[in-house]
Amino acid sequence: MLLRQLEYFVTVARERHFARAAEACYVSQPALSTAIAKLERELNVTLIHRGQNFEGLTLEGERLVVWAKRLLAEHDGLKAEAAAMRTGISGTLRLGTGPTVSTTTAQPVATFCGLHPMAKVTICSRLSSTDLLRQLRDFELDAAIAHFGPDDRSGLEVVPLYQERYVLLVSGDHLAPQHDTITWSEAAQLPLALLMPHMRFRQFIDKAFAANGVVAAPQVETDSVASLYAHVATGAWASVVPHTWLRAIPATGAARAVRLVDPEATAHISIAIHAGSSSPAARAFLNVIAGARLDETFDLERRELAAGLSRP
Repeated sequence: MLLRQLEYFVTVARERHFARAAEACYVSQPALSTAIAKLERELNVTLIHRGQNFEGLTLEGERLVVWAKRLLAEHDGLKAEAAAMRTGISGTLRLGTGPTVSTTTAQPVATFCGLHPMAKVTICSRLSSTDLLRQLRDFELDAAIAHFGPDDRSGLEVVPLYQERYVLLVSGDHLAPQHDTITWSEAAQLPLALLMPHMRFRQFIDKAFAANGVVAAPQVETDSVASLYAHVATGAWASVVPHTWLRAIPATGAARAVRLVDPEATAHISIAIHAGSSSPAARAFLNVIAGARLDETFDLERRELAAGLSRP
């Protein structure tokens, strides 16, 4: 069994198309098909349903593609470990976040790159929690930052980073509350722009609304926090955003950030890497971000907000 055969198999499973997989692997389609057929003979199982075109993986293929991805990741990790011992950490750290968490990575990434100047970082910042977990477990990501529930942690090393809190973002006087706090029940009466219902952040705030016996009925829904800021800036809508975004995009001018209370809801944000088979870059980045004490940084900003400040 050759690593090349595993690579071809994994690529076909990802592309779900023989010609595209061959192109991605820089080989001819007959060469790719021959290599996969040889892998099937060596394993004595059929991995792929074949017809005129790719028709999907067999049940055996679905199970064994996970092993193939793991073996390829271990091979990459072996090479990265050897390179790190020779010249320091290099290669690319593949980091995934959800849209609400994306702004919290900048300073830890800057620190990581300063410590490891030969390393590169790619950040996918618009992934759902489901996609983050899938790509992490499929070894398409080295690390992910998100809210991880108890059922999400199998096979992962999860380290808490900070508590995410929620603020109401408003612009102008006609939507702004008279005080420095607002209840969820009061916020539900405002014209709202919110994140999409399938996003975990939206599910958290929907639970906070429900705890007060109200249901949010936003007129505008989007998958981008930056888009929420833009809609709030028109003065037509209010929104609920993570307090961490006030650090990257302060509430300035006519905009105000107002603390949501009753309850003051929170969500735990953590970083996850592969347990036991993480790359040197992933392990190094975990050490950097865990040592950044983001909880203390954001808690200080929360206390400033509670004191009536609208700056990050």
